[in-house]
Amino acid sequence: MSDKPLRNDPLDLFVVLSRSYNWVTAHSNRHIREHGLNPTEFGVLEVLFHKGPQPLQQIGEKILISSGNITYVVDKLEKKQLLIRKPCSADRRVIFAELTEKGHQFLSEIFPPHQLAIEKAMEGLTPEEQRQAIELLKKLGRTAQATY
Repeated sequence: MSDKPLRNDPLDLFVVLSRSYNWVTAHSNRHIREHGLNPTEFGVLEVLFHKGPQPLQQIGEKILISSGNITYVVDKLEKKQLLIRKPCSADRRVIFAELTEKGHQFLSEIFPPHQLAIEKAMEGLTPEEQRQAIELLKKLGRTAQATY
């Protein structure tokens, strides 16, 4: 009888996926930190840069952080003069975050090199393999969500 453990593809996939995610994230985070931001701050700014002004609650949902954390992060970014809060004219309970001119200029400068850093982290796969991975991971995520 062999002492070699039985192969378990779902567990192996989970480990490989986790390690890959950690290394790709390390590329992203290194670039973000070079610009004086943490990943959550960058996530907020990136959402506003690409989607325009957003209600605070929706930003938190998009980058998967709690409402308490979004308030803290927005406070920090407001102190850095990268965004401002604006009340919604239709509903006083809703507060929007919007990039300032300084914030927009900052993201315009740092996002293209950030995108290149992500592309470098992904260059282990051909463009076709990247498209295949996108479809497979979407399928995996939808199934995991549906069975949760």
